[in-house]
Amino acid sequence: MASHYGCSWLGKCVWWLIFMLMASCVVCSDLRHANNWAVLACTSRYWFNYRHVANTLSVYRSVKRLGIPDSQIILMLADDMACNPRNPEQGTVFNNRAHQLNVYGDDIEVDYRGYEVTVESFIRVLTGRLPDTVPRSKRLLTDDRSNVLVYMTGHGGEGFLKFQDAEEITSEELAAAFEQMWKKRRYSSLMYLIDTCQAASLYRTFYSPNIIAAASSRVGEDSLSHHADPAVGVSVIDRWTFYILEYLEKVKPNSKATVRDLFNSLNPTKVRSTPSLRTDLYPVSLDKVRITDFFGSVRSIDVPHNAPGVLSNMSSTDDESSHLAVREQNEFEYVSGKPAPVISKKVGTVDNSVNLLYAICLPALVLVVLVLSQ
Repeated sequence: MASHYGCSWLGKCVWWLIFMLMASCVVCSDLRHANNWAVLACTSRYWFNYRHVANTLSVYRSVKRLGIPDSQIILMLADDMACNPRNPEQGTVFNNRAHQLNVYGDDIEVDYRGYEVTVESFIRVLTGRLPDTVPRSKRLLTDDRSNVLVYMTGHGGEGFLKFQDAEEITSEELAAAFEQMWKKRRYSSLMYLIDTCQAASLYRTFYSPNIIAAASSRVGEDSLSHHADPAVGVSVIDRWTFYILEYLEKVKPNSKATVRDLFNSLNPTKVRSTPSLRTDLYPVSLDKVRITDFFGSVRSIDVPHNAPGVLSNMSSTDDESSHLAVREQNEFEYVSGKPAPVISKKVGTVDNSVNLLYAICLPALVLVVLVLSQ
């Protein structure tokens, strides 16, 4: 009787361990990522909103510098400031009065321009509900192993952001779009950044898992511009975006700086509003999430020193033109006509050794339970 009771008690403990391991495995698999995407949207038009275009182009430049290729960036600009007749230097957009950096650049790829930037087109891009006639270059081709950065800037109020001064997207519509993305397995983790007045009101209705949300201002606060350019005649960048970019300029593609470091660097006195952050939907501490998990796409790989013709300590990006790119569907790299050993990829926040532990422990625990039940 005692033996039977002991086996029953042990069996329950083993089943409990199996359940906990499987639950942990689900969370970890949700956070693993193999590719990075960005959706960058300026929703304002007209010359006096020059700074909103500069905000978006500056973020675009930063994520490209850190490794996300144009093929994985959806850039939406509601107006073309570079070619505006009021622009004293045609073909340029500057984010500072010194004109040190033309963020419009020579290799910009705008996916949605002018009146193409609407609430409908934005939601369709996120959810993948686009007509068959839309080319691949204008689609967000993400999956359940994608980390997605969504940045928006424009004029807003409590619970809404204006598009083109003609329509609005509400916080409820944004929340529903992100939930569709989650249900359709269109992201592993998502970071939402919003620079507008009362920006925090736009993320308070979110309820989907694995989302980090950050805003330039609390409900009831304005989001202010940083400085004006006398040559242009208007403000050229907003304060919150300016200080985010100031920090990102110090970040290298292989940096170990964390998302917590980034948001801790934002001083409310300098920003002149209260930067807000929501992390309750994200299961991992921001101290363990690298900035490059969202803003970059450089990936380090471990290669045995004795692998023929392979240099150790390589790194690669998601750029499709790179011959060193690590493709998630490939387990082997062929060098000099011979298959090299399997490459261990460090992707996301979960090490492959953890997954190996699950693969060994779960079958072993199941076997123990089967033996005890005999």
